[in-house]
Amino acid sequence: MLLRRAWQSFGDARYAQLAGISVSHLYNLRASAGYRKQRIVCRRTRPTPVKIGIRKAPAPQGLPGYIRIDTVHQGDQDGLKGVYHVNAVDIVTQWEVVAAVERISEAFLLPVIALMLDSFPFTVLGFHSDCGSEYVNQDIAKMLNKLNVEFTKSRPRHCNDNALAESKNGAVVRKTMGYAHIPQKHAAVIN
Repeated sequence: MLLRRAWQSFGDARYAQLAGISVSHLYNLRASAGYRKQRIVCRRTRPTPVKIGIRKAPAPQGLPGYIRIDTVHQGDQDGLKGVYHVNAVDIVTQWEVVAAVERISEAFLLPVIALMLDSFPFTVLGFHSDCGSEYVNQDIAKMLNKLNVEFTKSRPRHCNDNALAESKNGAVVRKTMGYAHIPQKHAAVIN
């Protein structure tokens, strides 16, 4: 339709041959490899380097004190966010500390993480998280640096870097708390 109008109404001779092509044939042409090669430009996503934490798997060497941490969301209901569970597991002893926070922000997370680190029966030497912004930020890095705790984060294309915490999310947190929505105001009661 557009090609026919360009040729007949506006007299553009470039569209004379294309004016008789059906719309379905145009879709077939667009699906061809030649068209895609000429028209579609794909660029890889450029990573933005974040200088917080080291991208490596923690190496506890049989010593307790290297924890993996993750967050579990309790779901939304009617546009209202649910409580968040913060799950920290020691790699060697499997000692686990779970706490609840109302929101994922520094104001709520920092005091809870500090209490969680104090709750372990041994000195925490390493803190490993996925690359989520709730943990990879200046405030958490400053707190861990002050406590002299090594901060590591998951590596790209290594989906099992934080598998221990992820598996405990299902086996412990979901088994205990379920999947139903829990309003944010109940975070203190849960703790």
